[in-house]
Amino acid sequence: MNKHEVKKSVTVNDPNLAKGKDLAKKYAATTSKASEVIPKELTDSDIKSIEEKGYIIIPDVLSTAEISHIKQEANRLLGPVGRNTFEGKYTQRLYASLEKTRAFDRLVDHPRIMAILDRIFSPNYLLSQCQVINILPGEASQALHPDDGFYRIARPRPELSAATIWAIDDFTETNGATRVIPHSHQWETDRVPQQTDDIFPAVMKAGSVLFYPGTFWHGGGANKSESARMAITCQYCQPYLRTQENFFLSISKDTVKAVSEDIKRMLGYSIHPPFMGMTNGMHPKRVLEG
Repeated sequence: MNKHEVKKSVTVNDPNLAKGKDLAKKYAATTSKASEVIPKELTDSDIKSIEEKGYIIIPDVLSTAEISHIKQEANRLLGPVGRNTFEGKYTQRLYASLEKTRAFDRLVDHPRIMAILDRIFSPNYLLSQCQVINILPGEASQALHPDDGFYRIARPRPELSAATIWAIDDFTETNGATRVIPHSHQWETDRVPQQTDDIFPAVMKAGSVLFYPGTFWHGGGANKSESARMAITCQYCQPYLRTQENFFLSISKDTVKAVSEDIKRMLGYSIHPPFMGMTNGMHPKRVLEG
């Protein structure tokens, strides 16, 4: 991460932010309340690990009860396996998940994660996608990739996106644990993984979460076990970028009204000052208020 670039992007003295406050009034650019519940020193440590290695694994974030509820809801909603080798021929995926259940909300706006996002992104950053990924026995390894490869901007560069992978099952060497390449977030644009690179499985217990910037190279592992390996990934991006999921079409207004203020903002019911994201010349959140 380029600390200087990040600080520049979120400074409250930015004239565009000031203008945005005039235009948006009570819906001005905001950050989450995460800093009120997550100690600054803890976030400092998380970010240091991400800067140095390109990722962090945070253990024991979810309780046994939370894991059980999330898994029950995911299994209820999951359908057919993937349509191609990238999605996985033996992998189930659930898209537009926030429209279908409230069970995953806490993963999207978890304070530990949002405290990191508040530091690395401009205010009013967006949720780019949220999906369940259930790797079934017999699945092959997914191609290694960075999540933000579709943003055609030369690397290395400041963060445009970031992602979490929540372990709903234990991640092991044999059941498809995500493969990661430490330090790959710093690679140049033309560099791709080689057999000589240090690639290893992100082994972690259920209830843990893997966090990494969008430039980090990774991929789902092969499931050589006899059980499924479930994960939920939430991806985020800067407020001035297009998201992967089009939430305005996939998420109903009733659902938006039901989620937290942070999720409303991340679904796009917010602006990037002074007016990016407006609806009929007004702040999009006014649409919810009629």
